[in-house]
Amino acid sequence: MVNRDTAALDDPVGGSLRGHHAHLARRLGQAATYLPDVATFATLPTEPKPDDWAELARLLGRGELADLFSHPATPPPDWEPVFSLEGRQMILPDDTGPAEPSASEADSGMADSGVVELGADDVPEMLDLVTRTRPGPFRPRTHELGTYLGVRDHGSLVAMAGERLRPPGWTEISAVCTAPEARGRGHAARLIGALVARITARGDHPFLHAAETNTGAIALYRRLGFTTRTPVTFRGFRIP
Repeated sequence: MVNRDTAALDDPVGGSLRGHHAHLARRLGQAATYLPDVATFATLPTEPKPDDWAELARLLGRGELADLFSHPATPPPDWEPVFSLEGRQMILPDDTGPAEPSASEADSGMADSGVVELGADDVPEMLDLVTRTRPGPFRPRTHELGTYLGVRDHGSLVAMAGERLRPPGWTEISAVCTAPEARGRGHAARLIGALVARITARGDHPFLHAAETNTGAIALYRRLGFTTRTPVTFRGFRIP
């Protein structure tokens, strides 16, 4: 396989909002963000000018959170820092096959494995699982960003993972989480494998993000073939 251009991953939020997720975007000038019930992430030009920051402030509103994801620009001095989290962006190299299980196993064994596709009717359970496991931001319409898969045990949702950001040529795997009582059974690896198979089948390439403190997740992603592309810092600010 030919190695893919990773430049789109430098601004995955902007690439998503300008492209595949344009129908889920709010815009004002050069500033853009997701609809409130979908995601908090916002984006600006690579080197924003004062007018760009002002447009983002008007777009989000006074006192609201500007979730800049991994955008490196420094906001105006009166924007109050809310969080700063060190992390990494990881990709699946082109010479790496789908994470376990293989594409054929994911397709043929979906029903037997208990992996199911999740939708609007599953949102209450998805939100409950996220509350218990805290994999990252997840809102009532986050599932509209892409395909979300889950594992049920005796009818209860015990694990899930899905597609989030969609910059050109790439799809982010996110919201990987397993209920405490269901851990150690390989659910996360199975869900990631099923998502990798779907992503690569449509011609996209998988990537993901992980907080540096989440060493267990990073170890799992490495085992499944993901490698670190670059360190990132996730940042959020309160608009005055």
